[in-house]
Amino acid sequence: MEEVRVRFAPSPTGSLHIGGARTALFNWLFARKYNGVFVLRLEDTDLLRSTEESSQGIVEGLQWLGLDWDEGPDRDGAFGPYRQSERLPIYRKYLDKLISSGQAYYCFCSSEELQQEKEVARNQKSDYKYSGRCRELSPEEVEERLQQGLHPVIRIKSPDKGITMVHDLIRGEVEFSNALLDDFIIAKSDGWPTYNFAVVVDDASMKITHVIRAEEHLSNTPKQLLIYEALGLNPPKFAHASMILAPDRSKLSKRHGATSVQEFRDKGYLPEALLNYLALLGWSSGEDRDLWTLNELIPEFSLEGISRSPAIYDIEKLTWMNGHYISNSKAERLLSLSDNQNQMQEYLSEYPREYLLQVLDLVGNRVKTLNEIPAAMQYFCEDVDSYDAKGVAKHFKKAHAVDILNTVIDIVEKPPQFEASIIEDLLRQQAEIMQLKAAELIHPTRLALSGRTNTPGLFEVMEVLGREKCLQRLKKAIAYIGGE
Repeated sequence: MEEVRVRFAPSPTGSLHIGGARTALFNWLFARKYNGVFVLRLEDTDLLRSTEESSQGIVEGLQWLGLDWDEGPDRDGAFGPYRQSERLPIYRKYLDKLISSGQAYYCFCSSEELQQEKEVARNQKSDYKYSGRCRELSPEEVEERLQQGLHPVIRIKSPDKGITMVHDLIRGEVEFSNALLDDFIIAKSDGWPTYNFAVVVDDASMKITHVIRAEEHLSNTPKQLLIYEALGLNPPKFAHASMILAPDRSKLSKRHGATSVQEFRDKGYLPEALLNYLALLGWSSGEDRDLWTLNELIPEFSLEGISRSPAIYDIEKLTWMNGHYISNSKAERLLSLSDNQNQMQEYLSEYPREYLLQVLDLVGNRVKTLNEIPAAMQYFCEDVDSYDAKGVAKHFKKAHAVDILNTVIDIVEKPPQFEASIIEDLLRQQAEIMQLKAAELIHPTRLALSGRTNTPGLFEVMEVLGREKCLQRLKKAIAYIGGE
């Protein structure tokens, strides 16, 4: 088997969209499975919309996800440059080859002339196709117009009969009628190649063996195959993955929530959770299984596992996965990932790192995103100034609420070692003496210490808070009840 070479070739005109990230992941998994080469190529010939900021954002997004590349703008290989904006001499060589062989021609039609053709087609209620009026210009006529300083586009000569067959590794045989194609433009009047031409030259010169990309590019493939044929080049194998649709099966957009890798990162999602989720958007191993690591995905991944049906975006499933990965992450990592948040920075400036790690050990399995962590830690790091209203009605309004909290104060003051297991034993013993259920002591105590009715295990919370803070908050709650 020849060496597998695949590429991810984004256009740096915006953020790294999750659709692009999934394409990168599928290519990366395919390359790693077959010990092949994963190439990053920046398709930045759209000079008006491409920005260095977007290029850097794409690179940073891939790095954050952990998808490394073997060749790319920052990693030399034998087939660079890896930015299209630096490859103009290469494109020029192939364009000249098509012109000299008669497979392509200069077109001098003005925008006004082309608009007139479109108007005629519209009036005839037919699909517009370029008339080919410049196709038969003589060499002398072409040279005369070039001498006049005109800047033509270059068009390829397309067949107007027969079919172009795309052999797709996911969709099977897909036929396109050549009658639907016109002599499409392969180089603009400013000399820069169009997408369809540049991608063919790049894939061929970089020896790409498999093009794995989104379904939306399937309609471009017949044009690209015609260019391969005109240049006498062998095309790669194509595989077009299904689209990602919103839950209502419309096109995924901003109104459905975060759609870029950077947005998910900023909302507190972990890279392993997003990768795991993206892998399952339109691909299945055949197992009834949701949780995968990258290393587990590599041997299992196959193009045969990619569905032809659209993948449906489900933020709830992603968030569930993220919660799983957070709960299985070490506290040190969670603290490091959260320390860019303003609230966490305040906590880090006020409390020892070891204390915050103890807190994270307790609350880490109770959050779904990193952004929820400061709120989950709040009552460990800030005074309790209010109490859950439903909790107050249920636990503080009872006639013996103050007596219960005073009893807990006695328990807190008693043990020489303030440890969760010791506190729990004392409280449960006292509940038996008072002929109460332990819960009748636990719930008002939890509310007094946290202001909440839902926390990690009360006794672990008490140990981390420490004796002094527990006593202070119990007395504050008693004053609150008495002052109502």
